[in-house]
Amino acid sequence: MSNRFEWTRVMHETKRRHLTVLRTELVAPRMQRITLGGADLEGFTSLAPGDHVKAFFPDPSVGEIVTPVVVDGRTQQPEGPGEVIARDYTPFAFRPDGENGPELDLDFVLHADAAHSGPAASWAANARPGDPLIIGGPRGSRVPPRDIERAILIADESALPSVTRWLDLLGDTEVVGLFSTLDPATPSYLSGYAADSREFRWFSGEDRDTRIADALTGLEITEGTLVFLAGEAGSLIPLRRYLRRELGLPKEQVDAHGYWKKGEANLDHHAPLDPSDPD
Repeated sequence: MSNRFEWTRVMHETKRRHLTVLRTELVAPRMQRITLGGADLEGFTSLAPGDHVKAFFPDPSVGEIVTPVVVDGRTQQPEGPGEVIARDYTPFAFRPDGENGPELDLDFVLHADAAHSGPAASWAANARPGDPLIIGGPRGSRVPPRDIERAILIADESALPSVTRWLDLLGDTEVVGLFSTLDPATPSYLSGYAADSREFRWFSGEDRDTRIADALTGLEITEGTLVFLAGEAGSLIPLRRYLRRELGLPKEQVDAHGYWKKGEANLDHHAPLDPSDPD
């Protein structure tokens, strides 16, 4: 199958931005929106659905945010007490002219069992106006091609903010969404994005990954179809292999991102999703 898609890479100035929580909102039963503000948001840029910022959270053992230091061009843990706690998040929305100056929204998935929440989800669940947060990035944007005739979006809850960015970008383009969720109330997160040109299918239960794979194989994928995959890395590998190996789609037509991985904290999503096929 020939390649018709051209992506554009745009690099941004990278800096650490010291921000403050302005407000919080539970936008779905397990999705907490944190609105951040501060003068450091001046010049913030996010151009693509796959953009991410690295958020640095307080280390509970010292009660403050610890950030890495750069030594000989490499970032590393600073000397002294406390650990660097950082996670990557897709900006949900940026408003340069918000009510209180520039505002940035980040959406966090909350865990049903607070005892098993990671440091980022725990922070988001308890965040209050005035709390500090430090972010870095985006380092750059990989801007999607303009000539997408149809899109297939496959994501779990962690990637739904990116899905909303895709939907905003795609407009009236035909979209099929195959979404994995642990909570039957999660579809409410996308309730404002329904349209005649969009079909959203939600999958829950222990066999949801298998049913999503079956649904994908039943979809027609033409040269004008772009496929976006994001979520738990292990569940995406067989889907990417089907698209790239069995269907022979070019890499520009399959946009795949592992946002997290079972049993691994702070996954490096810049690493190849599938080590056996890093292209």
